[in-house]
Amino acid sequence: MTLALTHVHGDRVTVAHEATGTELFAYVYRPEAAWEAPKPYLHPIRTLSGAVVTDYRPNDHRWHKGLQLTASHLSGQNLWGGNTYVHGEGYLALPEKIGSMAHTGFEEVSADGDRAVIAERLTWHPYDGELWAEEERRVEVSDVDPEAGSWSLTWTSSVVNRRAEPLRFGSPTTHGRPAAGYTGLFWRGPRAFRGGQVFSAEADDGDLMGTQAAWLAYVGEHDGRDGQATMVFEHAPANDHRGDKGTHPAHWFVRSDPFAAVAPSWAFHEELVLAPGEALSRAYRVTVADGAWDRDRVAAQLRGHAW
Repeated sequence: MTLALTHVHGDRVTVAHEATGTELFAYVYRPEAAWEAPKPYLHPIRTLSGAVVTDYRPNDHRWHKGLQLTASHLSGQNLWGGNTYVHGEGYLALPEKIGSMAHTGFEEVSADGDRAVIAERLTWHPYDGELWAEEERRVEVSDVDPEAGSWSLTWTSSVVNRRAEPLRFGSPTTHGRPAAGYTGLFWRGPRAFRGGQVFSAEADDGDLMGTQAAWLAYVGEHDGRDGQATMVFEHAPANDHRGDKGTHPAHWFVRSDPFAAVAPSWAFHEELVLAPGEALSRAYRVTVADGAWDRDRVAAQLRGHAW
């Protein structure tokens, strides 16, 4: 179950599973188009059999790139990319509000046996380039299981407010658009996954937008090859959310139409306010599996892999 890691400096880190010859993902950290709010991302992400389960720069939202950490409304700036939602006016082209997340260095880039680690330092900036936040990020691959046809990655981020005033994390929903609480860790599925099956331990698609659940699963069917894949998104038990709307397990942003997308939202119903010098720490696990898993199989997998 050996993992191999390749680092093209200034561009990307790739992690591959040697037994199957599958490149599990590429972590791309080179800057891209300013309009798309440059930030690192994972794409392509693949199942162990080699099926791609992410999309990149789709024609409907060019700033959707695989799996990435986002901040759609941050103290009046847009670190999500593209048009900015303004209540009463809709989405407007406001380039002076587009910020970025910049790679500053790696603490660790390594692979050893069946584990691989990418530990990175980043800075967050509004349009004018001022330093607003510093982030420590860790992406770790584990639980590679060829028999089950699955593997997992854990994404941990700690974001420290470096401003002299609070950072206000919001979303289109906190600014007036219903059912659009996207911010935080965001996955965009491939075009073929439109209309996929979505469920949690307690509910199915149609009842999940803006609700709380410890985990959420998305099952999609591939184009270009036979078969399906399952993506499972989990909150770490230690995640906390300050505010009146409850604590994590948090509020999910999820769509299967007109495209496949999932985000454990930082700010679905209300803003999250981070005081100067304070850290916002979150950890998530994403399991990537070949085949269509049902609720019982997802639950069994999670029971066998405690945090």
